[in-house]
Amino acid sequence: MSEEALVHGCIRNDAAAQQELYERYSPQMLALCYRYARNREDAEDMLQEGFIKVFAQIGQFRHSGALEGWIRRIMVHTCINILKKNRKFSDSVDIIHAVGLPVDEETIPSILQAKQVVECIRMLPLGYRTVLNLYAIEGFSHKEIGKMLEIGESTSRSQYTRAKAMLTEILTRRDLIPVTTVAKTGMTP
Repeated sequence: MSEEALVHGCIRNDAAAQQELYERYSPQMLALCYRYARNREDAEDMLQEGFIKVFAQIGQFRHSGALEGWIRRIMVHTCINILKKNRKFSDSVDIIHAVGLPVDEETIPSILQAKQVVECIRMLPLGYRTVLNLYAIEGFSHKEIGKMLEIGESTSRSQYTRAKAMLTEILTRRDLIPVTTVAKTGMTP
């Protein structure tokens, strides 16, 4: 079924179209939710809540971009809203802790398996993990992240800086980044 037919079927509340949409996009969206969640059960709850919103708002999709991107935005906002209900992000780090942290953008190699990186990202504190996902993976600006999480733009920047440093340290301890790469950053394994 084409994307357009799928959307129109979902607008008509056609169960077969809704099932196909869910089956087509749920694996990618579960991976997205898993990056924000504490565990798989929470990720599945986020996924279900996100798809409820997708089906409720499907009539607003204007075909001006990819359906997957539209669904992804809903899922990200759903994850953030769930996290905001349960946690405060501004408590994760003070800007003073992020000042002067030497981080080289090349210390997180792009060749790592996605599962290994996701597992390492999940080891970060909630605020760091959320900002890292929103900025580095989803492409939101620090200003947008600040508004979403109800934190200052500078707090978003500091959490991102600290998240990169902590992720580098985790990857190094797991021998996923060579120690010589870490030596460039001035961090110790």
